[in-house]
Amino acid sequence: MTKIAIVQESPVLLNRKKTIEKAVLLIEQAVSSKAELIVFPEAYVSGYPAWIWRLRPGADWGTNEELHARLLNSSVDIDAGDLELLCDSAKKNNITIVCGLNERDSSLSQATLYNTVVIISNDGKITNRHRKLMPTNPERMVWGFGDGSGLKVVDTPAGRVGTLLCWENYMPLARYSLYAQGIEIYIAPTYDSGDAWLGTMQHIAREGRCWVISSGVALTNSDIPADFPDRDELYPAAEEWINPGDSVVIAPGGDIVAGPMRKEKGILYAEVDSQRVAISKRDLDVVGHYSRSDIFTLSVDHQPQSPIKFK
Repeated sequence: MTKIAIVQESPVLLNRKKTIEKAVLLIEQAVSSKAELIVFPEAYVSGYPAWIWRLRPGADWGTNEELHARLLNSSVDIDAGDLELLCDSAKKNNITIVCGLNERDSSLSQATLYNTVVIISNDGKITNRHRKLMPTNPERMVWGFGDGSGLKVVDTPAGRVGTLLCWENYMPLARYSLYAQGIEIYIAPTYDSGDAWLGTMQHIAREGRCWVISSGVALTNSDIPADFPDRDELYPAAEEWINPGDSVVIAPGGDIVAGPMRKEKGILYAEVDSQRVAISKRDLDVVGHYSRSDIFTLSVDHQPQSPIKFK
């Protein structure tokens, strides 16, 4: 059995340094409760750009520009070592960390942002970086498209772990690509919430016969900085909760074992047993005896994509 912790706490919005420092403190808290796998929400560093669902992309140009500049400046450059504190914490505490973040491209234009989730191993190494394949609706005004290089499942002391972000979990072929790699702990950092989302998570646990960990974004009015542009118009004082979280842990087959944690900040704990996954596939294994590979096949390109090749 492995104790996992879902951190349902707000970031220090649009402040990378303080958000990462807060994350390290939350990791220490989870470790003191014997957690070995610690999961943060979608775009935790340094905050999901929730304003995109309230601003008009073409009309509110000035506000969009100002907020995007702040998001860009508070994003993570992995190659520059911006995640060093998280990596050091993983190694120091001998734990695995899964964390969502706004990632800034550092190899080409150095200006495009990606909705990224990383897996940091217990020896402090980043073992996978997955960029969201298809940003949802107005998210496309913020994030670029990821590629298949991060559609991978990695071994951890807790089991075989893989991730898909938010509405990527509605993409059947993306899910299938993880099932086919023997995923045992399926992690879905998300901004979504509510009964429909929880039903989707339960379906994935039934379909993939794996543990499903959904880590939701908890955001309240008090989390919005005082100098946030058009703050009172976008987030009226009467609106206490902007996003309720709804983090949840679901066992293979679909039973909820922890959560949903709704309109509450804190850490949600649960114990998972990765050995249950193989046993639960006795009657349904969608990439094994239930796959009909003579009829259906899937090809996945794991190569990083680039618009340019230098010779």
